[in-house]
Amino acid sequence: MDMGTVCSRLAALAATIPGMTGTGYLPDGVTTPHFFTAEYDVTFDTAHGRGCDNVELTCRILVSRADDLSGQAKLHSLLSDGTYSLKTVLESGRRTGADGTSLPATPGSAGACDDYRVTRYQAMRVYQHMGADYYGADLIVTVIG
Repeated sequence: MDMGTVCSRLAALAATIPGMTGTGYLPDGVTTPHFFTAEYDVTFDTAHGRGCDNVELTCRILVSRADDLSGQAKLHSLLSDGTYSLKTVLESGRRTGADGTSLPATPGSAGACDDYRVTRYQAMRVYQHMGADYYGADLIVTVIG
């Protein structure tokens, strides 16, 4: 599994949302709205002989806190089922067979991972990042490889 490629590809997918900035790493500064990949936890050997590892990747979305209502409304729209749903946009990078079944994903290049999906949103709150406050939420992406 190539987590660098997975993180870069997820950030590129998020950046397809109009106005969104996406980085596949923890940035020094953000331009809101901003999606970035943050920390991750790896569970090794979920299949015999290193046949598969599972990763729980935390991605973060930060939006402006200049106006409490509009910032939170923007965050809600990104976490919804609408046109600019982060779950929908991020999972658009998964390949789907003709019968609608999920096939192994290849974010960015063959072999980056076997599959991934956004499993939950959590921690919608005020985040401090590099000395500035933002409204934000964490997106948990399960990566299999």
